[in-house]
Amino acid sequence: MNTLGKNIRLTSYGESHGEVIGAVLDGMPSNFEIDLEFIQMQLNRRRPGQSAITTTRNESDELIVNSGIFDGKTTGAPIHLQIPNTNHNPKDYSHLKDVLRPSHADYTYQAKYGIRDYKGGGRSSARITAGWVAGGALVQDFLSKQGIQIAAYVKQVGSVALDKDAQWYSMEQIDGNAVRCPDDIVANKMIEEIAKAKKENDSLGGVIECVIKGVKVGVGNPVFEKLNAQLAHAMFSINAVKGFEIGGGFEMSKKRGSEVNDSFGMDNEKVITHSNNSGGIQGGISNGMDIVFRVAFKPTATIGTAQQTIDTAGKDVILEVEGRHDPCVVPRAVPIVETLSALVLGDLIV
Repeated sequence: MNTLGKNIRLTSYGESHGEVIGAVLDGMPSNFEIDLEFIQMQLNRRRPGQSAITTTRNESDELIVNSGIFDGKTTGAPIHLQIPNTNHNPKDYSHLKDVLRPSHADYTYQAKYGIRDYKGGGRSSARITAGWVAGGALVQDFLSKQGIQIAAYVKQVGSVALDKDAQWYSMEQIDGNAVRCPDDIVANKMIEEIAKAKKENDSLGGVIECVIKGVKVGVGNPVFEKLNAQLAHAMFSINAVKGFEIGGGFEMSKKRGSEVNDSFGMDNEKVITHSNNSGGIQGGISNGMDIVFRVAFKPTATIGTAQQTIDTAGKDVILEVEGRHDPCVVPRAVPIVETLSALVLGDLIV
């Protein structure tokens, strides 16, 4: 499937080394004044080539809006968001035409479709998330005008972790360093770990934490369309994601109910919980507290270290990948987590 959402629908298109990538956003309310600068800023946070710890592929990711806008406002028609690929080098991947890269989608795509785009992974590449960010940033701005603020940041890279309780940080605090961890001391350790992995032709994974404030009580649905389930579905759509937990997450499985139950209270005539192990969602429906979740990313599959694999004929191959790739995808995934969260919430709220 290439479409996310029912009321606000984002349809993604494009391939890693095609002429363009992008998305069509349908269902946005009319008369909303679009902030193109905010959308471009989120694209800039995701784009390759932004720092020494990202891929050297240098794309400007300049957004082109082709439809659905008149006098700077949404018309209610589908909004076409296009991003040209200006720095694509398909020849870098010619040696991979018949090789099945370890932990990539090469084998599964070939098995399912009988054909695959080997140039940077084609449709399975994280490059296509730029279109998601463009459409999601528009919805994120729409939600912010209603008091809903979404902030994601890097919680962990490899074994280096931010040992603080979840809280909402401003974009200025998050973007104060290249790794997007709102603690410069921890961030510097993360950057050192990424630089070390890069030097050794290897890669690292990590964790992004997301805090959403301002969501009113009652967003989401019971049973099969729970808010937390829809957030998990969106997050697992991101390349390299291998884990999702909300609130107290997996740590709660080690404790007793008396330790993790969120007791209710009142604050200025507003119902609150004294703790937030539920992560702002109970029974699949928002309870008015901050929504808090974490997303775990595996190490980047493309590495320069020699690996054993096979080719499409089943013959053994030793693969040493050359070309441009991220030693750690986590810092660039921060705006993807934010904007996909916005698409999920926007779809439920409009």
